[in-house]
Amino acid sequence: MKKGFKLLSLSLVLVLIVAGLAGCGMKSPTEQPAKEEAKQEGATTEPEITLVYAEVNPLDTIVGQTGTAFKEKVEELSGGKIKIDIQASGVLGAENDVLDAMLGGGGTIDMSRISAFALTPYGGEKSKLLSIPYTFVNREHFWNFATSDLAPEFLLEPHENGSGVRGLFYGEEGFRHFFTTKEVKGIEDLKGMKLRVSNDPVMNGLVQGLGASPTVVSFGELYSALQTGVVDGAEQPIANYKSNAFQEVAPNMILDGHTLGAVQVVITDEAWDKLTEEQQNILVEAGKYASEFNRKISEEAENKVLDGLKADGINIVEVKDIAPWQEAVKGVIETETAKHKELYQKIVDMK
Repeated sequence: MKKGFKLLSLSLVLVLIVAGLAGCGMKSPTEQPAKEEAKQEGATTEPEITLVYAEVNPLDTIVGQTGTAFKEKVEELSGGKIKIDIQASGVLGAENDVLDAMLGGGGTIDMSRISAFALTPYGGEKSKLLSIPYTFVNREHFWNFATSDLAPEFLLEPHENGSGVRGLFYGEEGFRHFFTTKEVKGIEDLKGMKLRVSNDPVMNGLVQGLGASPTVVSFGELYSALQTGVVDGAEQPIANYKSNAFQEVAPNMILDGHTLGAVQVVITDEAWDKLTEEQQNILVEAGKYASEFNRKISEEAENKVLDGLKADGINIVEVKDIAPWQEAVKGVIETETAKHKELYQKIVDMK
């Protein structure tokens, strides 16, 4: 009887001790592992973030490969928590369509790779300077700018002027050249031709300066416009010319290199503001990686494509003297840089 009473008393003491620990907020030895296990299980169910990324060109182009490099690095650094959904080959529309969708809000497109000058109609006065004809003398000149203290100022311009997007990083897709349905041997052969533009003031001025007629055609309709004679030619970087099969309908290219195809990847402020600081840092770090990746592959990829075009019999014309071309567009250079003469001169002096 006494033995049973002692056991009952000991049990009551243990119950009181456990109850007291719980009341003080302390965990019993058996409770703590269970709580930690539940906590770990909760961490694995944290929702993933998917950012929709628009690309007008195919994934096998320089800019397409750059987008893929960015995607892979983001997903690696985030442990798969941030997904980049690349919608390539213009399935979400031309650059202007994409920008309209991004600036209009709604979150259907979070990010995009765009030509730097695509921001010009949206108040991108600084970005416009990067598309001024014959500004960059070579690729090294551009990368001197893209890695300078000026670059972030240019990237943040659309955010600061209230457009609703911000640039993450720069890249390039090679110098842009004119290609035509008719043979062109020199600058004089462009006179009177209808050349496709994207309704950009710099490109309009460039084409007019060369004596041709600027004709607005969306990128998605360019192939058929060349095929049907709506336009006689257009301009693109060499890699994009080939990847979009423009050589099938316009087998002549003159390498005037009027503009380096400077590009940037932008993200909407709406998408950016939803990210944590850590997630924002991941995008920035991945952007640095993708920018360097772009720099490494661009020239090599372009040269490989150019050799292939020559082997296929495409009429490629080298421009031996660029001076007449520069003189012809002197007016548009002066007009379009008037508001930012000092800033433009800083870019020119980086060569």
